[in-house]
Amino acid sequence: MTEQSQTKKIKWGIIGLGGIANKFANDLLTIKDAELYAVASRTQEKANDFAKKYGAKKAYATYEDLANDPNIDAVYIATPHALHKENAIMCLEKGIAVLGEKPFAMNAQDVDAMIAKAKEKNVLLMEALWTYFLPHYQYVLKELENKTYGNILKIESDFGFKKPFDTKDRLFNKAVGGGSLLDIGIYPIFASLSTLGMPNNIEAKATFFENGIDSSCHMVFNYGDDVKAYLKSSILEVFPTEAIFYCEKGTIKINREFHCPSTVTLISDGKEETIDFGYDSNIFGYKYETMHFNKLLQEGKKESDIMTFDFSRKLIKLLDDVRGIIKLSY
Repeated sequence: MTEQSQTKKIKWGIIGLGGIANKFANDLLTIKDAELYAVASRTQEKANDFAKKYGAKKAYATYEDLANDPNIDAVYIATPHALHKENAIMCLEKGIAVLGEKPFAMNAQDVDAMIAKAKEKNVLLMEALWTYFLPHYQYVLKELENKTYGNILKIESDFGFKKPFDTKDRLFNKAVGGGSLLDIGIYPIFASLSTLGMPNNIEAKATFFENGIDSSCHMVFNYGDDVKAYLKSSILEVFPTEAIFYCEKGTIKINREFHCPSTVTLISDGKEETIDFGYDSNIFGYKYETMHFNKLLQEGKKESDIMTFDFSRKLIKLLDDVRGIIKLSY
């Protein structure tokens, strides 16, 4: 028998059946040691439709019913930001491993509570910041760690798109954590944290919609020796959505939609080389974090060695710090 055939197939559940859940479910179908076993929505009709579309065996009309299913090994939480803590702790209490969509929760206090519960129950918990696991991003991290082009001098990273204001859309709903910072500003912040670590200090300014959520956020992370990260997010205008690392002997540029499967351009000595990582056009890119999570679960690990609790704590602290500066409260 092959090692693959000896591996237990992990039964997955999904809580919250919006756009990201559809992408996750699509990619889950490509993983041999995993199956979509159950899904849960706030309505039976939506759960039934989603289950039919992706071949799930069970469809629940409440999140609690899914958490009470003893056959589920792992759950992907794709509900709005404000529900992440509540949903994660509910599943951890039942002994279900949790992959929780970013941002992990609304603030550092909530993240600490989730981690404490995972440790109490001795259950695997990980923040689903999928970019960390994409091959092109791992490649860039190694190039920067190896100082192939010397030390980083400056980072520029952005994420912006334009969408009509609509309070029925969770993105514009303050009650569930809407706004640009938590939803997409987290990606440029992640790019800086994962390469330069925690900044010495932060500058930030934002614009706001009438309901109090941020429509755009511009940040400068200062790292000393005049090393800076210029980061921005917006749901008012389209940005290149790139991550550019200016180094002493060259530049590494993650091209458009750097947080998704993308290409990397290396610029040095007046020459440019673009690397294509051969991503399968039939996937969205969520399978890489899921395969990592499956491996952790199969090996009995309780914490990721890539998306560590320490990293998640630092990421949410940066989000909290920026929110404090721009006076964004929920």
